Amino acid sequence: MNTLLKVLRKPQYWESLQAIEDYIAHDNPLAALDIWLAIDDQVSKLADPNFPRRPGRVPGTLELVAHPNYVVILEQDLEKVTVLEVLLCAMQYP
Repeated sequence: MNTLLKVLRKPQYWESLQAIEDYIAHDNPLAALDIWLAIDDQVSKLADPNFPRRPGRVPGTLELVAHPNYVVILEQDLEKVTVLEVLLCAMQYP
């Protein structure tokens, strides 16, 4: 049986998620809310240590592809997942 991890969302995560929602809401407010909920739902599932994530492009980080267009950057230790930011997949990172 796996122990669930604590999921901590940093302020930059909330800010980047809000920026994504604001951008999409200009054309489609309902789709903006759907994206917000879909991404944050995927982030919540990170509490399960078996939920898929991949090695990050920056050493010491992991990535969650929460949506075909968005990747969530995170760090993880034995007790918690720290969610750092949401980025558009097309963005140059780091």
